[in-house]
Amino acid sequence: MANITASDVNKLRQLTGVGMMDCKKALVECDGDFDKAIDFLRQKGQKMAAKRADRDANEGVVLAKANGGHGALIMLSCETDFVATNADFIAFAQSIIDNAMEKNLQTKDEVLDMQLDGRAVRDLITDQIGKIGEKIELAHFEVVDAAKVYAYIHPGNRMASIVGMSKEGFDEVGHNVAMQVVAMRPVALDESSVPQNIIDNELSVAVEKTKEEQIHKAVEAALKKAGINPAHVDTDEHISSNTAKGWLTEEQAAQAREIKVKVAEEKAQNLNEGMIQNIAKGRLNKFFQENTLMNQEYIMESKVSVKDFIARTDKELKCTGFKRLELGA
Repeated sequence: MANITASDVNKLRQLTGVGMMDCKKALVECDGDFDKAIDFLRQKGQKMAAKRADRDANEGVVLAKANGGHGALIMLSCETDFVATNADFIAFAQSIIDNAMEKNLQTKDEVLDMQLDGRAVRDLITDQIGKIGEKIELAHFEVVDAAKVYAYIHPGNRMASIVGMSKEGFDEVGHNVAMQVVAMRPVALDESSVPQNIIDNELSVAVEKTKEEQIHKAVEAALKKAGINPAHVDTDEHISSNTAKGWLTEEQAAQAREIKVKVAEEKAQNLNEGMIQNIAKGRLNKFFQENTLMNQEYIMESKVSVKDFIARTDKELKCTGFKRLELGA
């Protein structure tokens, strides 16, 4: 049995970053062989990763970086805020994005395969799991390429963006648009770039909401015509409660229930489909206005769209694309 000294344990800790007790155990198990002890700790990290694979990792850091016409955005996730705010964890995430930028990598798989200090990032993440004892994963990696790319990280490292512009020399505009993306959470650049599944879903929701409103209005009108306050009969629970309080008679309560069912059914069968579609399309246009970057109101100036703000600076200047990440989104 090798004599394991405190100096040996500390040396292994400096090499691996793993806690003192785990380092001592590894050296004891490996009879003082440092190379075997390092492999032992790596295997421990792999086992830990497998155990924690189904855990939620909703904390972490989001970092963005831009250099000329290339920008990258990364989300390194973990389980707790305690780890997310740790300087070593943030430095690890920073080293990943720095090297990915330097190598001009384009996908998450490329980043996971990227070599850092002679080892793949995916293996280094496994090491971190063994060291920290939490699930850690490279949740997202996004890039933007343009004539000029700007990056913005909101204080706290929980959300960030990268924005591509069509021309150089407009740093304030690029920075402000990147802030807009973080603050206002646009889903697309403009209405033409909104994914069709989102458009279909929003239109479907708008149609159903409009139908419900038309039916509700018809029921309210019928109740008022019968001399019944709609607010007193909006739910069955309220009908019973207000009857007990004497605000409704038993006859009115029964009449209200009958009106709500009968009028709702009749109105549902006789809705003006053309009107419903027109109102729904208006709601879809409002969705585009509120959720596409170019149509959003510019956060620095009311009643001015982002598109108009950019054009006012330079008519030929365009935002060509963006990416945004937020923890928990």
